[in-house]
Amino acid sequence: MHMLVLGSGKMAKAIAYDFVKQKDIEKVVIASRTLKGAKKIVKFLNNKKAHAAQVYVQDYKDVVKLMKGFDCAVSAVPYNFNYNLARAAIEAGCNFLDLGGNNDVVKQEFSLSKKAKKRKIAIVPDCGLAPGLVSNLTALGLKEFKKVETIKLRVGGLPQHPEPPLNYMIVFSTHGLINEYIESAKLIKNFKIITRPGMEDLEKIYFPGYGNLEAFNTSGGTSTLPQSFKGKIKNLNYKTIRYPGHAEKIKTLMQLGLTSSKKINAEGIDVAPRTVLEALLNKNLKAKDKDLILLKVSLEDKKKIVTYELIDKEKQGLTAMMRCTGFPVAVIAEMIARKQIEKKGTLKHEFDIPPEILIAELRKRGLNIKRKVRYK
Repeated sequence: MHMLVLGSGKMAKAIAYDFVKQKDIEKVVIASRTLKGAKKIVKFLNNKKAHAAQVYVQDYKDVVKLMKGFDCAVSAVPYNFNYNLARAAIEAGCNFLDLGGNNDVVKQEFSLSKKAKKRKIAIVPDCGLAPGLVSNLTALGLKEFKKVETIKLRVGGLPQHPEPPLNYMIVFSTHGLINEYIESAKLIKNFKIITRPGMEDLEKIYFPGYGNLEAFNTSGGTSTLPQSFKGKIKNLNYKTIRYPGHAEKIKTLMQLGLTSSKKINAEGIDVAPRTVLEALLNKNLKAKDKDLILLKVSLEDKKKIVTYELIDKEKQGLTAMMRCTGFPVAVIAEMIARKQIEKKGTLKHEFDIPPEILIAELRKRGLNIKRKVRYK
């Protein structure tokens, strides 16, 4: 099997790490805008299977040419490139997966489903942690119920030792982080799809060893779940976990206009406040500490609550966020290449990805997902 990873950031590194560990994968190419970035990952992997290449993901023809001959291509570049990359994959006849995170882009990818089927390939958007793994755990949990009333998805990437002012550090794209905060969250309430503002509906959530934390609405985490289960499940929502007080401080920045992309004039220079904020967050919230992933997915009816929990920390030179985001997409790509997933077109996690195989593989990689049942 031959695998292509697009990008040279943290998630690309984790995806490529998993690929080279598989005995049935013969070749892994990491392709980046800069050859230097791709070579850095190859050096880290220290494996003869790994190779570096240079590609501009904006260059459609170049991407099509590169993708030909690969079993799967995985996008670990910003989500705004994913639609055209999916189009290129269809032309190249290469299965395509991405980390998603933006509902509009994912909707565009679903519009390509018929073309993908004709080319006999699969397109799988939203293959990370959230969106991604939370949907796979939802699919697994649904098998234990005749009819579920409520599904709650809760995930947070945090520093192990929080420091003020935000008790947070950058564990993935700052641009993506701000998008999650400022865009509306899509959820199901009383069987209907509704949208709620990001940062709202604050609640307390408890994790052993970490005490009471907070969780609030953010966009993208529910992926296609609301559309799939409207009218069938009474309540379904996703919230991001943070240390207490984080939401209030971010909302203050939003109220001051610092997350706006509309340019203002400051000392004769036109600049978007969001651009400045992103630069400041990248400068002041660099990952100095080891990170931590907290996940809780719960499904309930009138009789019981089934909960999946994960607490993950840095291992193997990979941060917890890299492991929990990169490993799921890598495993799904491997499942497609091994024909454990045979459906073609644009796939949904809740229906088309066998959750038992995926979760078993993730547990082999040290993602200790625990299942708990509580009867009412």
